[in-house]
Amino acid sequence: MDVICATAGRVVKTLPGGKPIVGVTDDNDYVYVLRGCISNQIEIYDKICYKLQRKISVPGLGLARDIAACDINRCAYISDEDNRCVRRVVLRGGAVTYWPVNDQPAGLSVTETQSLLVTCSEVRKVKEFSTDGKPLRQIQLPKDVIKPWHTIQLSRQQLLVCHGEGSGPEDLHRVCLIDRKVLKSYGGSHGSGTEQMSVPFHFAVGRDKFGFGGWYQYGFEGKCVFVADRGNSRVLLLSPSLTYICEFLSRNQLNGYPKRLCFDRCHSRLYVAVNGFEGERVVVCELICSLTASY
Repeated sequence: MDVICATAGRVVKTLPGGKPIVGVTDDNDYVYVLRGCISNQIEIYDKICYKLQRKISVPGLGLARDIAACDINRCAYISDEDNRCVRRVVLRGGAVTYWPVNDQPAGLSVTETQSLLVTCSEVRKVKEFSTDGKPLRQIQLPKDVIKPWHTIQLSRQQLLVCHGEGSGPEDLHRVCLIDRKVLKSYGGSHGSGTEQMSVPFHFAVGRDKFGFGGWYQYGFEGKCVFVADRGNSRVLLLSPSLTYICEFLSRNQLNGYPKRLCFDRCHSRLYVAVNGFEGERVVVCELICSLTASY
């Protein structure tokens, strides 16, 4: 089935701009925005009016790369590249602990079983930890997955990974479904076409909002994929089978480079951290996708 998208996302709110944003995540009640550099603070916004509620300082944090939250444990996890560790922040109390990764951590994600996946770009590995830092396993990615930035677990065996850097003909910029080898991918050589990307840096998996319920071949169970195509200043929407649907958010809508994505399952909204031309901010997007299908 080929799907053509006429319209896609609409920006409905922009959170205040300011110092560099390292990541954005959420739980059932709040949106958490991590600002790095000197501030090293988590800003907490409610999901009704998107007003700032409070801030949590993260002492000792070096060069942060991402943040992910766990509803069950009421904690946020931050990848600290300088100190080669993950910092665990109790969201209701602010207590901070950490554990070593022994490689430079990049993107983070929490699995359905509340473990933490840490993507280590330089060594092309994904390391899985329990929520208190116990090492569970590490996965060496295939040789053609170069510069992985972010990983999401679809099942115990299958991972979704985005990777890419450079603009040479041999440099791949892709989103890949992996089970020890690449099973399926979207993208290829560096570019701005509908089958190309420029440094796909982060992504989010959304629930079935667009009528994909029958697509189960690769275990997506109807979940669509949003990709931060950073170099092209856009967010792409891919089908569960990793085929192009549409440009979900355009360069004009973002007015900057998308850095991190978070899908709000409760409200079916996408949060996009943007490195803008007038400061860094988070845009809140509604899903207003209108689809026509041809068979």
